[in-house]
Amino acid sequence: MTNLVGRHFDRARRPSAGGVLAVVSAVPALAVAGWLLAGLPLLLLGWFGPLPMAVTGLAAIALLCVYGLGRLPETVEAGASQTAAVVAIAVASGVFNGFFRGEQLIVRRDPATYAQYAIWIAEHGSLPIPYGDFGGADPALRFDSMGFYDYHGAVVPQFMAGPPILHAAGHWLGGVPGLLLAPPVLGALAVLVVAGTAARLAGGRWAPLAALLFAVCQPILYTSRTTFSEIPSVILLFGGLSLLLDARARLRVPAPVQPGLDGDDPALSGGQSERARLTAALAGFVFGMALLVRIDGLRDVLPVLAYGGFLIAARRAARRHGAPSAPGPRPRAARLAMEGALGPPLIGGLAVGGLLGFLACYLLARPYLNYLGGSLRPLLAIAAAVLVLTVAGAVVAARSSPASGDRVRRAADVVAALVVLGVIAFAVRPWVETVRRMPATPEDRLTAEFIGKTQLANGLPFDPARLYAEDTLYWVIWYVGLPVLVAATFAAVVIVRRLGRGRGFGWLLPLAIIGWTTATTLWRPAITPDQPFASRRLVPVVIPGLILLAVWALRWARDRLQRSGYGSRLPVAGGALLLLAPVAITSIGTAFTPVDRGEADAVARMCAAIPDDATVLIVERVTGDRFTQLVRGQCGVPAARVAYPAGADVPREADVRRMVGEVRATGRRPILLAAERAQVAPYGPAAQVLRLRTRQDERSLTSPPDGTWSLSTDVWMAEPAAP
Repeated sequence: MTNLVGRHFDRARRPSAGGVLAVVSAVPALAVAGWLLAGLPLLLLGWFGPLPMAVTGLAAIALLCVYGLGRLPETVEAGASQTAAVVAIAVASGVFNGFFRGEQLIVRRDPATYAQYAIWIAEHGSLPIPYGDFGGADPALRFDSMGFYDYHGAVVPQFMAGPPILHAAGHWLGGVPGLLLAPPVLGALAVLVVAGTAARLAGGRWAPLAALLFAVCQPILYTSRTTFSEIPSVILLFGGLSLLLDARARLRVPAPVQPGLDGDDPALSGGQSERARLTAALAGFVFGMALLVRIDGLRDVLPVLAYGGFLIAARRAARRHGAPSAPGPRPRAARLAMEGALGPPLIGGLAVGGLLGFLACYLLARPYLNYLGGSLRPLLAIAAAVLVLTVAGAVVAARSSPASGDRVRRAADVVAALVVLGVIAFAVRPWVETVRRMPATPEDRLTAEFIGKTQLANGLPFDPARLYAEDTLYWVIWYVGLPVLVAATFAAVVIVRRLGRGRGFGWLLPLAIIGWTTATTLWRPAITPDQPFASRRLVPVVIPGLILLAVWALRWARDRLQRSGYGSRLPVAGGALLLLAPVAITSIGTAFTPVDRGEADAVARMCAAIPDDATVLIVERVTGDRFTQLVRGQCGVPAARVAYPAGADVPREADVRRMVGEVRATGRRPILLAAERAQVAPYGPAAQVLRLRTRQDERSLTSPPDGTWSLSTDVWMAEPAAP
């Protein structure tokens, strides 16, 4: 006891290496949540700018960190070398991805939509996006484009506002180059968060391996180099897990905690109960803010709602049946009763964060909400069912007798068997099912057209209705390797059985989130199936979750070897290499090849060529899809497309000339843009203002990407002469 007290007071004077790792791995989630908390109301009010965000955003981050991390007990046992290794891997990841960053600004797919969204709010501070003056309404004017809807007299960006709010900070600090560096910085923070969660669940010595596996995985490299939403999701989801584990630790005697293998909770104490509840509320809030980043985050956080209800039910049941309250070793029911105090604040924080996400979707992305209605309504129904079952379960559990240990163990054994059967079912799925969807909407038809062209480019049979969703488990194997999948499956089985025996309760929510999201993602990925684009579906939970389980399995094997009297260093090193090698081998094909390089400079030159007093009319289909919002937002001049007849790529000449006259009547200079010289030459002298020859991501349907494809983009400009 004397040594314990001495170590505690020593840590009060200076932070331990484990304390540093615990803090630096929790700060990113609180920072992201605080920035979003400040940014959303400012954006809704039209005041989103660098000065208001510097004041309110930094204040919100500081407040969350003070209340979330103040007087944090020892939650991680880690040496200085282990903490330094995690930080070094995160920094190296950020530098590496920053050097090989992408430059997706021309709107072809989601990253450029996010980039143009961020550029608009960074420079204008408000939504929606106004049309600009075109001399009045005209039936041939179109203001929508790829990733941007024409909605109720203005332009509304697709997607949730969370990622652009984060990426806008990079634009304020360094313009477009700063915007393009924001994703690598977020990727480095995600490495810290995943490593911190691994340290809390498996032990600090395993955090560097988890960080390295995560950092070198190809989908993580892919989504850390350009403006995607998945990396912020990782930070919030796994940061929320870390904060909740910290809340549990606050309920314990302030002594070193060695989480992970044995799972036997030490004696609980109420010494930090208030701070524990506050940390649990912050954890719920961080989970809820995942909806502001991705509306799919609702699915990912449903287990949090059920877990909070379980905690409430356990506490009420324990009180009803007289759980002991004196300090000292406690049975499982008493420990759950103590931790049940975390249930209400966890659910409360989740509700606040989730409501902010829904509010942002309703007010800022209504057309996107309508577009997702077919898949979002079933998800909302599932969420409502989970809420009802959670409330009903809490009431029933509080009124019934606790389940016997034998019944709980048998239920855990059934769940463990289902884990194995589920993996086997996904493995055999390609042999018993081919997933297809017949196009029923214009969006479906575009997707089918894209898949058909990609099949031809890949030398595959032409079947544009095919979605390749039956292959999702093999996507996982491509990117994390069979050893990680096997180790993670084994770990899940062992942990489930241990939970049934009242041990390792800290794994309950992480395992529920990993299992639920992995199963639903693999069953219905809901994304165009070309790689590496489709691999982003695995990033928020599946890949980091399997990595956490795999490193825990390696720890389990190490401890078994030690208990058997065998040396463990060489086998553990071999096991780590076995986990790491397939991940690195898959990644090496694209890790050192940047994509879309040159876009930033090419776009800057094009914008410089467009007069400041111009109003741009885009008179070709593909150019209109890709450049309308770019010209409007990045070049800073009004832009619209001229509608073209069905089956054509260019508009009627009469429509173009009529709108040229209408623009000139406003006092602005009409400028025409198209992909080819011949498309603008009839209206005036033509000049090429963008000529880009670069590389783009590969589009592979049946194998992981191992290279890039060429990409050519041209834009020609003409200014019609005055009559």
